[in-house]
Amino acid sequence: MNAQNMSSKLALSLTLMFCLFGWSTVAFSALQGEYEMMEGEPSLHESGKVILLEFADFYCGHCHMFERVVVTKLQKEFGDQLEARMIGFPVIPGKLPTVFEMYNQAVTMGKGQKMKEILFQSIHDKDIQMFDKTMRSLILKEVGLDATEFEAGLASGKPFQTLGKGKEWGERIKLTHTPTVVLDGNIGIKNLNFENLKIVIQSILDQDKKS
Repeated sequence: MNAQNMSSKLALSLTLMFCLFGWSTVAFSALQGEYEMMEGEPSLHESGKVILLEFADFYCGHCHMFERVVVTKLQKEFGDQLEARMIGFPVIPGKLPTVFEMYNQAVTMGKGQKMKEILFQSIHDKDIQMFDKTMRSLILKEVGLDATEFEAGLASGKPFQTLGKGKEWGERIKLTHTPTVVLDGNIGIKNLNFENLKIVIQSILDQDKKS
């Protein structure tokens, strides 16, 4: 390959890189609301949908209120365009990880949202603190899950492993409190009021329509 061809290909490559970088900069600046891009974290974005990752502790009262008020309103506002996923991140000392494992197992069985609601209600509205097999059987009836399959899933250790991965993720992004919200894997949100989250989420969805 001669020097002229090499120079031409190098110039083309640089032009393409500049165009891609320029596009991402435009996309970045186009977002509205209060947010911060998280350096080094990959995007999990799917076109036409925003993934809301909530790092939360079931025993955290602020998490319960955020889930009951803000997340519920956001789900009504955006419907199928918003997917809310809870990542268990224990911060309250002296609590067993059982509820987090229960939630993770329910997610694998397609009942994560219902289990999440009932666990928050059980802890904060009914003051239930122990989730032994007897209590779990009552909750499973309410959620609509087969007890034998559920308990086998818990015994497998996989829900506990999922909890561990969530904790590692939270520590990697230097999480200091719950609830902490990340959109699409790499957009950090510190202002967790409904209006700000609505503005940022709508901005991401609007970008999808333009791209």
